Amino acid sequence: MTSRYRSAGAAQDPGSLSPRRRTVVKAAAASAVLAGPLAAALPARAATGAPAFLHGVASGDPLPDGVLLWTRVTPVPEAIPGSGLGPDTEVGWVVARDKALTDVVARGSVTATAASDHTVKADVRGLAPATDYWFRFFAGGTDSPVARTRTAPAADADVPSLRFGVVSCANWEAGYFAAYRHLAARGDLDAWLHLGDYIYEYKSGEYAARGKVVRPHAPANEILTLADYRIRHAKYKTDPDLQALHLTAPVIAIWDDHEFADNAWPGGAVNHTEGAEGSWAARQAAAKQAYFEWMPVRPALAGTTYRRLRFGRLADLSLLDLRSFRSQQASTASGSVDDPDRTLTGRAQLDWLKAGLKASDTKWRLVGNSVMISPFAIGSLSADLLKPLAKLLGLPQEGIAFNTDQWDGYTDDRRELLAHLRSNAIRNTVFLTGDIHMAWANDVPVDAGTYPLSPSAATEFVVTSVTSDNLDDIVKVPEGSLSAVAAPVIKAANRHVHWVDTDRHGYGVLDITAERAQMDYYVLSDRTARDARSSWARSYRTLTGTQKVERTYDPV
Repeated sequence: MTSRYRSAGAAQDPGSLSPRRRTVVKAAAASAVLAGPLAAALPARAATGAPAFLHGVASGDPLPDGVLLWTRVTPVPEAIPGSGLGPDTEVGWVVARDKALTDVVARGSVTATAASDHTVKADVRGLAPATDYWFRFFAGGTDSPVARTRTAPAADADVPSLRFGVVSCANWEAGYFAAYRHLAARGDLDAWLHLGDYIYEYKSGEYAARGKVVRPHAPANEILTLADYRIRHAKYKTDPDLQALHLTAPVIAIWDDHEFADNAWPGGAVNHTEGAEGSWAARQAAAKQAYFEWMPVRPALAGTTYRRLRFGRLADLSLLDLRSFRSQQASTASGSVDDPDRTLTGRAQLDWLKAGLKASDTKWRLVGNSVMISPFAIGSLSADLLKPLAKLLGLPQEGIAFNTDQWDGYTDDRRELLAHLRSNAIRNTVFLTGDIHMAWANDVPVDAGTYPLSPSAATEFVVTSVTSDNLDDIVKVPEGSLSAVAAPVIKAANRHVHWVDTDRHGYGVLDITAERAQMDYYVLSDRTARDARSSWARSYRTLTGTQKVERTYDPV
């Protein structure tokens, strides 16, 4: 790929993390349970006894001088994910400037152990900024596929443009991951952002495509233990479209609730019954351990996904963890949404975010945000629309004017953050969001009740789900028919909302230049079809200095 950057040297990103030549995630061994559901996490292969790379390879969290490489090796056939079985295995890696791997720039090895579910990471440094590289793992005479990755620009580089794929909410049983395939086929991504719900925790059949299982996941039970979470991650990593996307560009990922359980918070989750399903503390710890084993994520603070990456002078990206520090979602028992003692971010993370936004010297300040920050009032929706929308949002069906799982349920945090943007004249802040299974293009008003008289402090682009049910799926009506009715009503009650598509599945492509940040929204022809087509739906952009969204009529 031809470089799309104009680099200005190899200065280290001041927001990047301390170098580590070798990283092997350590974990307690899982219980050895070699039942059928475990084997279902693996694709079919000959039981030759030779090591195999059955779950693909990936890279993530690009820095100006390095990138994090990931794979999982199956050293012997019985070393099934989650089993705790299999010998320690030396896994080599090589990084080169060319796809044939002849111009080698770095090499090394890591040890895959049962304690880390035979996953390995290599935090490679000493690379050039804004450069395409290719890499491969090898073990016992077996080579992995060759993958492309890309480093970030130097911190002081004048970068003409950036392009990111943007996805969220990929439910295995609800369909195929064609969105990943179409992003992989582009060949023009600097990286791709996964904004949460990379996996889902439900038992088989509980959450599928309009109630129908398109393809069964593993294990069949709701995932509760470390072995369960490992098996579920492993099953996802066998998807050919997901593997293809990981082969083409580095991922930048955060988690949301379903990497743990529905509507998770530090003390529990809607989809967790204390005692009957074990302790929440143990389940949460297992989910976090499996996530960091199976994802190419480099945490700035152990056990969290909040961190910051920089892409030259054009943009920095603050990535949030909105599950590890939040108060319980508001209800009659747990308090008001306006209670200043309740928090979504936690004090330390909110201070970190505010400080980073204020200190930023880049043109654009991007925020990877797992739940919608823009206010959302249901307003005067009719009963036939209110009930399915309330179900999708997890609200009482008699109607409440907010989703208490997103920023609407933690208004003091939002008020403080938006006031900080306004009082410090911080411009060009763009929130990139998933979770809600709909596509939105929003201004983020300081006071939604008086908007547009009240100013907009930022903008927000929300991508729809890859496969998870959205509004028309819940009502079981033809795709697009409900959005035609619901969208005008939602916009009338929320004047800062420029566009909402309640019905379709797909992904986004974010393109950034000094003049504007533009999100192109793409939709899939049929999430239940392996060969689903992709088509451009709409585009919205925010021009520099405006803090407002406007429609544009061509994708980049």
